[in-house]
Amino acid sequence: MTTTTNSPASTPRPPAAAGTSLAPRRRPGKQPAPSRTGYWFLAPYLFFFAVFLVWPIIYGLWMSLTNRSLVNDESSFAGFANYSEALTDPQMWSSLGNTLFFTVISSVPLILVSFAMAYLVYTGLKGQWLWRLTFFAPFLLPVSVVTAIWAFLFTNDFGLINGLLDRFGISQVGWLSDEQVAMWSIALVTLWWTVGFNFLLYLSALQNIPDHLYEAAQLDGAGTWRRLFSITLPMMKSTTGLIVLLQALASLKVFDQIFLLTAGGPNGATRSILQYIYDAGFTGYRLGYASATSYIFFALIVLVSLVQMWFAKRKDS
Repeated sequence: MTTTTNSPASTPRPPAAAGTSLAPRRRPGKQPAPSRTGYWFLAPYLFFFAVFLVWPIIYGLWMSLTNRSLVNDESSFAGFANYSEALTDPQMWSSLGNTLFFTVISSVPLILVSFAMAYLVYTGLKGQWLWRLTFFAPFLLPVSVVTAIWAFLFTNDFGLINGLLDRFGISQVGWLSDEQVAMWSIALVTLWWTVGFNFLLYLSALQNIPDHLYEAAQLDGAGTWRRLFSITLPMMKSTTGLIVLLQALASLKVFDQIFLLTAGGPNGATRSILQYIYDAGFTGYRLGYASATSYIFFALIVLVSLVQMWFAKRKDS
């Protein structure tokens, strides 16, 4: 008669208590090695990011410290001479002033008008699909088409707008030829062209406001204006802050519509800072000086972004 002894491997384990796991416990302080598979998925993006963004930034910064020219391959180190010249150039400051002026006169109506359009659609304006299409359709047009349309409307002799003014006995306006009016005309074109994007952002934010807030306010006797200023506008703070930031950055980088409508004229009244950089680099062939000016403008954009972010955090707190 043979006796069998249960080995540790064959001995059945007692049932685990409820809520406990049968998985082997890991020793404290010993973590599994991180997987490196994700880096292979990031590699293509990191490659293009480095080639088309990081390297141009570094190379442009170095170029701003040289007297590099578009017609001469040889260049020498110039230090901060380009920056000093740019900061003392009245044309640079004039172009920067034009850019800031355009930013103010275009951003304010683009914010107010887009909110008014979104609020009208949100409150149940009849034919909403038509209004949404009408408000957003110009944003889909390329800048060349937009400027071609408005150049015809603004033409002095046979333009549609001046033709209407003649019928009412009003003297014609040099929409693109008058130094006092040209920048306002470009702001009007920009408003018509890009207001649809802000309109969609506001409309999406309005649709996310809970309906019970309006129902409770209506039961308390709050009218339309009271609900607007007590519920709608406070709930729009984050969206408005985002739109203000995006709109300011987009307006500071204005170039296309100004270049196609007025080419910076008349007498430089509409020349933006980006066109000044373009003229310095590709008309004056001074790539080093144009690079220095672009980095000065880049510092201004960063400063504006930081200030707006600081104000947004301060309001939220």
